[in-house]
Amino acid sequence: MNYPLHLSFKLIAMAPQIYVRDAAGQLRMYVKQKMFKLKEKVTVFADEAQSQPLYHIQADRVIDFNARYNFTTPDGRALGSVQRRGRKSLLRAHYEVMQGDDVVLLIRELNPWAKVGDALFGEIPVLGMFAGYVFHPAYTVTRADGGEVLRATKQPAMWEGKYTVEKMADLSTEAEALGVLSLLMLLLLERRRG
Repeated sequence: MNYPLHLSFKLIAMAPQIYVRDAAGQLRMYVKQKMFKLKEKVTVFADEAQSQPLYHIQADRVIDFNARYNFTTPDGRALGSVQRRGRKSLLRAHYEVMQGDDVVLLIRELNPWAKVGDALFGEIPVLGMFAGYVFHPAYTVTRADGGEVLRATKQPAMWEGKYTVEKMADLSTEAEALGVLSLLMLLLLERRRG
């Protein structure tokens, strides 16, 4: 992928949507989350017309406090999964990215107070329109043994949520796909939590 990746959320859409564009502005992934699903299931497409599925993400249970989200290709091949760590994630988001039962990547929120401030400021009448310009939550993806490989940072925006994903170190194609898919799922889950 051609980094940095630019993720944008439509804030006023009925169902959450994410557009992932590369540094050249080319659409790389499109996600439209279905509303009112008890068990989370998300399909990542290569196009906005939703004609070319790239990946499927499915929760292993209905209640998502410690749910594991499994990544598969359209033909059903398992890539890995991401799981939010319940108690560790109460204040600061903490996710583990796994292949089988092995943790290969960790995702942590850099400053939990930025997310809290962003959510609270966004609720203030009139001033809340400018929340996207004040607080910028960021998430770092590291190898299980340390060493940052990806970083997602919220960017200033008025009518949509924008994040930039930067590549900090080289990683395998499969690990890169796992990292980006995990960030997509994390952002879908965390933006719901405030």
